[in-house]
Amino acid sequence: MNRKKNPIMLYFLLILPLIYISVFTFYPIVKMVIMSFFNWKIGFNQTSSFVGIRNYIRVLGDPIAIRAIVNTFAYMFVTVPLQMVIGLLIAQLINSIRKGSLFFKLGYYLPVITSWVIVAMLFKYIFANRGLLNYFLKEIIFLTPEPFPWLSSRWSALFVAMMLGVWKGIGWNMIIFLAALQAVPKQYYEVAQIEGLNRWKQFTRVTLPSIRGTILFVMVMLCIGAFNTYTPIAVLTGGNPAHQTEVVLTWMYFQTFSASNKMGYSAALSVIVAIIIAFLTIIIFRTSLGKDSK
Repeated sequence: MNRKKNPIMLYFLLILPLIYISVFTFYPIVKMVIMSFFNWKIGFNQTSSFVGIRNYIRVLGDPIAIRAIVNTFAYMFVTVPLQMVIGLLIAQLINSIRKGSLFFKLGYYLPVITSWVIVAMLFKYIFANRGLLNYFLKEIIFLTPEPFPWLSSRWSALFVAMMLGVWKGIGWNMIIFLAALQAVPKQYYEVAQIEGLNRWKQFTRVTLPSIRGTILFVMVMLCIGAFNTYTPIAVLTGGNPAHQTEVVLTWMYFQTFSASNKMGYSAALSVIVAIIIAFLTIIIFRTSLGKDSK
């Protein structure tokens, strides 16, 4: 009886996750791709007309969309390396501490569990024209005669958003790298000490090769997360001035829920972003596998 029931229970346990993934993952992806080929309208009385690849042509010919993609790449190229380097450095330091490490773990991980909206509002208050930082620079140390427009120009506003992203993401990187460092066998370091390797050579020849898989995982996740950034820009600038600080998600949201209601355009932009992320992931994996083969 048990042998007959086990396959049935196995199929039952497999079917439920499959249904969940199909409804909430596969179907939205397929629907999004279909929408990208239509001038999609919402409503029972609305008719969605087929436009082919016209939405993709509009996205690629839209200077604001291109700027949003460039801004997202800039955000990724700055935040990903900084989060990884600082997170790994902090993890290495905490891993070498025998007492009191829990205090540092909680301290560095606290920004991760705080609300994006709250910390973004805090950064907006600090970097506003009449905010805390400009007050300190102008009134306390007399460094600038006039308030610096941190959030009123493209690159300075993106710089603030990057600082926010790095500050909030260091704790997550620290926890992941710390778990990987603690899994490295101590015998490796004992052999390295016998061979006379200093701490830097132990780090480069023992630690980094041992956690290469974790580094690959973190890099892929951070790149995907960079292309999913929304709240920092939405709260800090809202894409302003004149859509100069848009990233792909803020521009996608604006096009979807603005008066023009360009859902087909937004779907095409989503497909393009998905293709970019897929190519980035492939490049990262191929680079890593190439190093492993050597």
